[in-house]
Amino acid sequence: MPAHIAHLPYDEIQFTLVDCPGHASLIKTVLGGAQIIDVMMLVIDVNKGIQTQTAECLVVGEITTSELLVVLNKCDLIPEATREERVEKTKKRLANTLKATKFVNCEMVAVSARPGGADDMRAGGAAPVGVNALMDSLLTRAEAARARRPTPGDFLFAVDHCFPIKGQGTVLTGTVLGGECHVGDSVEIPSLKLEKKVKSMQMFKRPVRSCRLGDRLGMCIAQLDHKLMERGLVCAPKTVPTFDAAVVSAEKIRFFKGSVDSKCKFHVTVGHTTTMATAEFMGEVPTKGAAESATVAAAEKLLAALSTTEKEDAKAIAKHGFSFEREYKHCTALETAAEARRRDADAGEAGAADIAAAAAKSGDQPAFATWALLKFDQPITVPGDSLYIASRFDADAHQNTCRLAFHGRLVAPIDREKDPDAISRVRAYKVKQREGTIERVQDRNTAIGKGMFKKETDIGLFAGMQVTTSRGEVGEIEGAFGKSGKYKVHFRDGIAPQEPGETIRLYLRFKRFVHDKEGRKMVQ
Repeated sequence: MPAHIAHLPYDEIQFTLVDCPGHASLIKTVLGGAQIIDVMMLVIDVNKGIQTQTAECLVVGEITTSELLVVLNKCDLIPEATREERVEKTKKRLANTLKATKFVNCEMVAVSARPGGADDMRAGGAAPVGVNALMDSLLTRAEAARARRPTPGDFLFAVDHCFPIKGQGTVLTGTVLGGECHVGDSVEIPSLKLEKKVKSMQMFKRPVRSCRLGDRLGMCIAQLDHKLMERGLVCAPKTVPTFDAAVVSAEKIRFFKGSVDSKCKFHVTVGHTTTMATAEFMGEVPTKGAAESATVAAAEKLLAALSTTEKEDAKAIAKHGFSFEREYKHCTALETAAEARRRDADAGEAGAADIAAAAAKSGDQPAFATWALLKFDQPITVPGDSLYIASRFDADAHQNTCRLAFHGRLVAPIDREKDPDAISRVRAYKVKQREGTIERVQDRNTAIGKGMFKKETDIGLFAGMQVTTSRGEVGEIEGAFGKSGKYKVHFRDGIAPQEPGETIRLYLRFKRFVHDKEGRKMVQ
């Protein structure tokens, strides 16, 4: 059970509790509430240990917070004579599981919230065990989480419920995710394209004049039909966009066992919105002369940074930011760094050498995916830098497997309706190679090639592109020669005569940009 601390003008600290039920069918709701988490309490039955849905909640926690407190519940069900020993064994087993996460060495507290269960709720029943220690630990972590909060920005309010009050208006209840708001301020409901004024506010049944980041409140807005909205966002006017595609940072969740392939569809959850989206992955190639391992190492460093707190997240994205001015290699799949290393190890030294040789021959370079282009099946209305989680909810919920596939943050929202050319500015490319042969050498600087193009190919698209012979000579395609798919090649530094019976191969290597609208943009 995670907790989101809310700093209110009272003598005591108030907490907003976001219950993350373990039932598989409710995971979308869990993800919707996950983005307001400061501190996570992972409640585990000490007798059962981590279950499949518990593991999914752990993944959500690792993505959204750096503060975890493990609560081992129902310790009263263990006989008192062996209780301490059993609890310690469970702690060691869990500590071993958490070694692979950011929560290594996290605190674990054994409790029994209701010794004896519901049958022992009568007056004079056994007192709770470990609850005071739990409260002390939670307070310490909540204060640490509050100190790491980002500076206030534009007002953003996540609404989880709304209802009408006769003669007053519609009350929206939820949590402030950013900024401040005062009674009388104008706010926007971006999903409805409506601007309204705030009539009044209440926090825990007390009227207040303003609210800020972390507050849990009810906000009354006049002349708003409550049937139009159940969950969603309220924000400062013109600060939350609507879009149907986005460039995002992308990191595969290591517990997801399936492949995460480009052009596949995933359930993408952003806030309380879950919709289908097609993903295409891309990454930066190593600098000239760098080894593939350097790419993986750099990606590991970046991904490690992207798994920390939200503030550090923003710094990492700013440092390693996506740019529409740079080129990125299209990747067939999103991998973890461990999977990339394992793939190389499985290939062995000889296999790795073969892969490297083939890549060098084709002019290709390996890339490790750290970005993705998401194309949503329907427009979404969320802040442009939101956290998202991509899942495969079509997987069998009863299988012992994690359904959360990858995650990251929105980096560059794209509205294809307003800007049809926006996606074509994402410079992701595939390396292509065409092969042909020289039919004859006309003179010292000219040859006629064949076999590289079909007769209906517009060879003019390839004019000026460089080709290399199997002997190492470099030429340039001048244009078509006749109408049968043959072409003329000019060799500025000359080409040696063709020996009788000799086959001289020609290689054309180029980049094709996969998001080019007409699919015809090519560069070398």
